[in-house]
Amino acid sequence: MNEHVASSAATLQQRLGPAPAIAVLLGSGWAPFTDQVQGATDLPYAELPAFPALAVGGHKGLVRVGAVGGKRVAVLAGRKHAYETGHADGMLGAIRSLAAWGVKLLLQTNAAGSMDAAMRPGELMLISDHLNVVQRSPLIGEAGDARFQDMSSAYDPALRAQAVAAAGTMGTALHEGVYAWVLGPQFETPAEIRMLRAFGAQAVGMSTVPETIIARHAGMKVLALSMMTNMAAGMDNEVLSHAHTLATANAASARAVATLAAVVQALEIR
Repeated sequence: MNEHVASSAATLQQRLGPAPAIAVLLGSGWAPFTDQVQGATDLPYAELPAFPALAVGGHKGLVRVGAVGGKRVAVLAGRKHAYETGHADGMLGAIRSLAAWGVKLLLQTNAAGSMDAAMRPGELMLISDHLNVVQRSPLIGEAGDARFQDMSSAYDPALRAQAVAAAGTMGTALHEGVYAWVLGPQFETPAEIRMLRAFGAQAVGMSTVPETIIARHAGMKVLALSMMTNMAAGMDNEVLSHAHTLATANAASARAVATLAAVVQALEIR
């Protein structure tokens, strides 16, 4: 454990108390979930040396700890994306700090483009697997056999089943599918979308996969929810932009956030 991770884990413990079992990492459009946290205490990323500085709209850059429906949870408001630096390790220190603090599950959220005509903007997809299209790893530079991380069940099957059941109690049907990670920051071309669909992916986005690799390497379980904010290039006539992504996400956020809260409350980590 490097000194920045050790320092950050110690600060989390001192300022926020014992680690909750679940940490929720909020992607674009999911920021209103922070308002669901009761009795909250905030700690800015800037006070945690292993955490990144953020520069993307919709990402606040703070850790909030409190209760959601009586269950204690840590919420990370924002992530560092690989398209900002070209490297996949932007969240490496932050996630390792969570693991050192004692968090057991990283529950990720993101905004994504749908490549499935039956999965419309505003709907949610539970990630069952992913494609690391970029073929970059946050584990480059690691030493020893542990860097050869098994990714065969990256998104925990038992927890996915619990999430589907919890969403059902809210009247929300979760799609399930494969998420393709692309580097960005530009959106994909129609030809690239045809390629990704041929590869077997249902959604595409610019995050989540590096964080999943880091969390699994750190011994944490992973669950991930994608909010569809647009149909992918060539599947509709809309013009894609980050502003469009945020506008669609904001319109769909109330149901998404309520579903996420229900999932958090229902999860039992064994």
